[in-house]
Amino acid sequence: MSATTRGALRAGAGTAPEASLVESMLATSGRFAGDADFDRWLAGMRERTSMSVEQVALADLRDWTQDPVTGNLRHRTGKFFTVESLAVDYPAGPVTNWTQPIIHQPEIGILGILVKRIDGVLHCLMQAKREPGNQNGVQLAPTVQATRSNYTRVHQGRPVPYLDYFLNPVGHRVLTDVRQSEQGAWFYQKRNRNMVVEVAADVPVLDGFCWLTMGQIHRLLRVPDLVGMDARTVLACLPLGGPGWGTILPFDDDFGAALAHSCDPRSGAAWSLTEILSWVTGMRTRTEIRARLGPLVAAEGWLHRDGRISHESGRYFDVMGVQVRAAGREVGQWTQPMIQPRSDGIIAFLVRPIDGVLHMLVCARPEPGFADVIELAPTVQCLPGNYGHLPADQWPPFLADVLAAGPEQVRFDAVLSEEGGRFYHARNRYLIVETDAVPAGDRDDYRWLTLAQLTELLAHSFYLNVQARSLVACLRSLLTGAPARPGPTR
Repeated sequence: MSATTRGALRAGAGTAPEASLVESMLATSGRFAGDADFDRWLAGMRERTSMSVEQVALADLRDWTQDPVTGNLRHRTGKFFTVESLAVDYPAGPVTNWTQPIIHQPEIGILGILVKRIDGVLHCLMQAKREPGNQNGVQLAPTVQATRSNYTRVHQGRPVPYLDYFLNPVGHRVLTDVRQSEQGAWFYQKRNRNMVVEVAADVPVLDGFCWLTMGQIHRLLRVPDLVGMDARTVLACLPLGGPGWGTILPFDDDFGAALAHSCDPRSGAAWSLTEILSWVTGMRTRTEIRARLGPLVAAEGWLHRDGRISHESGRYFDVMGVQVRAAGREVGQWTQPMIQPRSDGIIAFLVRPIDGVLHMLVCARPEPGFADVIELAPTVQCLPGNYGHLPADQWPPFLADVLAAGPEQVRFDAVLSEEGGRFYHARNRYLIVETDAVPAGDRDDYRWLTLAQLTELLAHSFYLNVQARSLVACLRSLLTGAPARPGPTR
């Protein structure tokens, strides 16, 4: 980064946290001098760590019982999570009522990234973590990624490293601290505390952890199945944006300039933030959706066969079991139930400049597991395999627009994994697609928002769902000003 750019950032990017964050976004080298150094470190982690995952019948899960009356799956301690059924009534929906299995995990976990200035540039302490559901084994995770049962050591395993920075951040600088939801179709009112804490003192770097600039992490979002969901959601909650960004960020093309202006709340927007908040509140008030937990045996259309629970249509997802043996984890072996989707999904923002400012088309989406009925979702969020039996005019809105986009319209395209601690090989294709063919305001459940507005909403709980938060991180990867890097050798 040039001295001129650094000076402009400090003079015009607003507060000190904003200036340090954007400096880190533009730094594509740091403690690792380049891509090759990081790739060697990651390859070493893959060689030094191991995890074997074997699919087993639900009845064979050790320490898990299936209640003889309700059929609910529960750990012997009563902690971690349960698998129950959810009965949903949605009178205005395309399907007015249904029942399904769902994970009930009422604990609030911690997803935390520790950051520190190294040689004047903010670095994030990231963890190379294996989860049983990961598609490729090791993925980049936050410094701390732990449920309450994990960090209170219900499993009687080793303590979670670096935990005290987040449980007791007094004396450190908290850059973001907000509760956020997770998948409302698979979790019932699941919440995690998303935190970023800046420290000034030296921090010992344990094996399996490394310092990366934000620019390095965001470039790695282009690598399939590498930056995990829990890292993406925390990164999205950072206050990246502010006055002056439209003139500070180094773009000389129309799309890049529109994206940079989209980070600046003074650049203007199709709808004011007050109007957006009123729209969300109105949608939440008007949308009638009732969800009730119940016995798993009451999930109509879900069959217990071949050691798992599957829908009779062969669509949606399965509840299956795994037996895990791992080296380097708090616990060396365990079994657990997991959700396995039947197909990969598509998660996409349609984007377009409005008066020179890039806007994202978001959907006010109800999901039965949300705590507050509706959260803002991507333009498209679906498992296409669930709709292959239907004619195109019955597909989710704008799915056809995304699938028909030409390569010149696609600004971001990567297959990324979802949370591997509860979902087995759950992957989505994340897309950012530029369009000029989608009118604004023709549907009441969609609105055009700027990146600055999304960032402001992310300072508060339960406005953007986890899929939209991942796409915000993907959008910000386009701010680094660096070309997409190739993936590390596996």
